[in-house]
Amino acid sequence: MLDGPRRQEHETNGGLRGSLADVIHQHLDRQRYLDQHWSGSFWDYLGVCEQNPAVARHAYQRLYDAIMAQGYERYRLFKREVVRYHFFSDPFDHGADAIFGLDFALMQLVDVLRSAAEGYGTDKRILLLHGPVGSSKSTIARLLKKGVEQYSATPEGALYSFSWLLDDRCEVSPVEGNPHEARRTHEFASPMHEDPLILVPRKARDPLLASMNEAYHPTHHGGRLRVVGEPDPFSRHILEQLMQFYEGDWRKCMDHVRVRRIVLSEKDRVGIGTFQPKDEKNQDSTELTGDINYRKIALYGSDSDPRAFNFDGELNIANRGICEFIEVLKLDVAFLYDLLGASQEHTIKPKKFAQTYIDEVILGHTNEPEYKRLQSNEMMEAFRDRTIKIDVPYNIRLDDEIKIYQKDFGPSRIKSVHVAPHTLEVAAMWAVLTRLDAPKKAGLTLLQKMKLYNGKSMPGFTEDSVKELKEEAPREGMNGISPRYIQDKISNALVSRQAIEEKTINPFMVLNELESGLSHHSLITDEETKKRYREILSMVKEEYEDIIKGEVQRAISADEDAIKRLCTNYIENVRAYTQKEKVLNKYTGKYEEPDERLMRSIEEKIDIPDSRKDDFRQEIMNYIGALALDGKKFEYNTNARLYKALELKLFEDSRDTIKLKNLVSSVVDDETQQKIDVVKQRLIKQFGYNEVSAADVLNYVASIFARGDTKHK
Repeated sequence: MLDGPRRQEHETNGGLRGSLADVIHQHLDRQRYLDQHWSGSFWDYLGVCEQNPAVARHAYQRLYDAIMAQGYERYRLFKREVVRYHFFSDPFDHGADAIFGLDFALMQLVDVLRSAAEGYGTDKRILLLHGPVGSSKSTIARLLKKGVEQYSATPEGALYSFSWLLDDRCEVSPVEGNPHEARRTHEFASPMHEDPLILVPRKARDPLLASMNEAYHPTHHGGRLRVVGEPDPFSRHILEQLMQFYEGDWRKCMDHVRVRRIVLSEKDRVGIGTFQPKDEKNQDSTELTGDINYRKIALYGSDSDPRAFNFDGELNIANRGICEFIEVLKLDVAFLYDLLGASQEHTIKPKKFAQTYIDEVILGHTNEPEYKRLQSNEMMEAFRDRTIKIDVPYNIRLDDEIKIYQKDFGPSRIKSVHVAPHTLEVAAMWAVLTRLDAPKKAGLTLLQKMKLYNGKSMPGFTEDSVKELKEEAPREGMNGISPRYIQDKISNALVSRQAIEEKTINPFMVLNELESGLSHHSLITDEETKKRYREILSMVKEEYEDIIKGEVQRAISADEDAIKRLCTNYIENVRAYTQKEKVLNKYTGKYEEPDERLMRSIEEKIDIPDSRKDDFRQEIMNYIGALALDGKKFEYNTNARLYKALELKLFEDSRDTIKLKNLVSSVVDDETQQKIDVVKQRLIKQFGYNEVSAADVLNYVASIFARGDTKHK
């Protein structure tokens, strides 16, 4: 029998190892790897272009197609048709960077990309995402980079570059014994991942592209394939040397070209670049356009030899893809000048070399203060003229804001602490309310405006009036509280001593964190703003109280048998009243007048005045009659208004029986405790509370009634 260590070694080298290896093996795809690392001759590549001309798409076309490849759906909001692109739900990382509620801004962005794909001029502009801090500008940029990277790894998104086959010194030298053939012993990649078609002479390029465009049928746009510019200085130098060696025989030169498929990758610096501004004293434009490799000057004898230059600036390596500029307006002016040519002319100027063509999407993002500074700077007029600004505001719809926090603090992420119902909702509610402008319409509160934006129907308001509310506040969402602040405060609540001890957080814990954080919020220095935000917190607390009173009310009145009996009793009395008949008292066996007190106690719960009681009762009887004609049976919950009235009546009766006010005292009799436990279990099963949070809610609602606050929905 094997001892412990030897048995463990046996299991590792035997069955256990095999099973783990199988798990790995099942997720490997060698054919996919081979497809993504295909290589062949230049002539093989022409065959690929003939079969699939889309491989020659430019950067804007490829990015637009990457977005459209994920599909979209249409819906209506504020009387406008809205398109939701699934690309921005982050299908690449299971929603890790999903964006919620910014469909209008994303539609504008995708429209610009389509225009650029068509070649309508927007491909000569810098895309500038502009908005307040934490409004998802960086996330949008990250998604664009991630998405086009994933797309380039698919058969539909395939693209190709090339290498030069030369001698070990990257020179054109003859093969020994064959002076008419150059050596091809070493491979040197195109430093800017250029399309092999850029090596085709200009005179032959137009007819080649015309032939390819005849076979090219774009799926999502009508843009035509085009290859613009000359090879980068390195490839141009090699091509010139080969043309001299082969005395102008371009075909022989192409035998030194090895084409390979490339996959865009930010980590590998292939087709995706990111530039972040540094201290102004340390900024150097060579970080964008490359720099001289001083170690190679001795090898090649000159600092103007392109083989002695590193074409590894962000704009160089981002060729064929996308380059993101973080906080672009914080760049030194010299950098911004580089961007002018990069956007308008699609060229950059490496040190000691001619203008070099680039094919890439240039995307920047900035906050409000920097953009205002740009607007006031007359020297930057040329830069403003070459940018397309896309506003990226905060969410102004509650449901979308809640989704942000559910992603980070939902049950799938937070396992050890119970997040009580409405905890994330009240935080999101406060955040959205801080972003809304006060309504100009008389009698409309800020809270009601938020509910209208969120799709709730309210008497006196139509889709047109909601659209008008939106149009009278065009900058809504550009100010207010950032989701980051909310996330930080929810995190604080999750690690508080109370949360650790009770393993639960509730809305009041988060609201208290939100309020206490305002006094030292780094971005809010205006006391008036802080005062307004605190007033909104009070508004949210009142709304939360109404919500939980309604839940406790429904939990108390959730006795289905009791509500059925009450409904039957009410209908019998109403029928007798409308038919001018009497009602049989089952206890005494005598016929009595309809119970007016019972009927009014129910009708008053839904604000039926005494003057309209006859109309309401007749409506109910007509409704029951219409159902009967259709062969349908009237149930206690068939009519929504009556159901609500029955619930409220039963709640009022049950509340007196359960004696909620007694909850705040230390002594509760056994019978009451049993009834309370039943209500608590209903809160847990129906509304998602746990033992602790259900008890807290019941106690809090009881304290409200103990204060004499009997207002409820």
